Amino acid sequence: MASEIRLANNNNKSFEITTVEMHTAGEPLRVITSGYPEIKGDTILAKRRYVTENLDHIRKLLMREPRGHSEMYGALLVTPDHEKADLAVLFMHNGGYSVMCGHAVIALGRYAVDYGLVNRKPTATGSVAVHIQCPCGLLKAMVEITNGISGKVKFTSVPAFAFAVDLKLQTKSYGEVTVDVGFGGTFYALISDKELGLDIRKTSAVKLATAAKEIMEVCSEDVKVTHPEADDLAFVFGCIITDGRDQFAEFRDEPSRQMCYYGKAGGVDRSPCGSGVTARIAVQYHKRQIALSQSRVFESIVGSKFTGSPVQETKIGEFSAVLVDVEGLANYCGKGQYTLEQNDPFQEGFLVK
Repeated sequence: MASEIRLANNNNKSFEITTVEMHTAGEPLRVITSGYPEIKGDTILAKRRYVTENLDHIRKLLMREPRGHSEMYGALLVTPDHEKADLAVLFMHNGGYSVMCGHAVIALGRYAVDYGLVNRKPTATGSVAVHIQCPCGLLKAMVEITNGISGKVKFTSVPAFAFAVDLKLQTKSYGEVTVDVGFGGTFYALISDKELGLDIRKTSAVKLATAAKEIMEVCSEDVKVTHPEADDLAFVFGCIITDGRDQFAEFRDEPSRQMCYYGKAGGVDRSPCGSGVTARIAVQYHKRQIALSQSRVFESIVGSKFTGSPVQETKIGEFSAVLVDVEGLANYCGKGQYTLEQNDPFQEGFLVK
């Protein structure tokens, strides 16, 4: 039987949760503003474990149908434990809790400025810094302000690195394929559409997702990823199919298309995927396909765009790494007020795939 949260009231409601609804380049974000129980834990990773073990029924209810849908993404703001953080966030979706989400960071940059989580002059023009603690680490987001109105957001990633390149993996449907594995806040398998005998610009999203699912599963099974700082980060979160246009010198003026398939429940990112852009640039930088300060435009399957650029070399553990800037625009969609009645037959929602 599903767990329930029972708040004092005189009606049939179990709880009420309010949200601000946003999207970044077409990918949704449900920012939870009130109604969640206390999130326990001394660190953000401990908080992530706590909600996984104790409050997962609420995630399911808010992400799944009928209140959400198969591609829904959520942001739960929690108390930061990093002294420089303006806010901390747990990311949720229909497959669980991710450790990084670039499109959510872009949206939360605007949200933090507009909802007073950071100080700024009401009629300012310029940019405002927002420090966001994510499970993968602390990020700095710069929010563009024009005549007091927030706009584009550029965030600088945690140290990103190529974990493995030119791996040969055997698949059931596509034979032997060549895959890279990059970390951009979380781990991704990266593969060119040509390796799969596909054209990302002509192939349906359903067929691309089917291919990406198989590659992600094979990579998760055959490649043991490790992270030098936290075992909680050591898993392959998704697969990114690209158009293979990786050489800056050859394609500098052309957007490069990619599709990200992520999570155990199999979401397809409508945006170019911020952490996926980060991981891809880290691999490109490792292969000397792009240099510091060179900037590329990355395009999603719906035509929306992020800009990405490697900006600084660094190290993390034994890995040579790079910091990556990713820029995009988030928009508001509305506000939500979600309830659960005690006689609702779908106490944890459902998914139809």
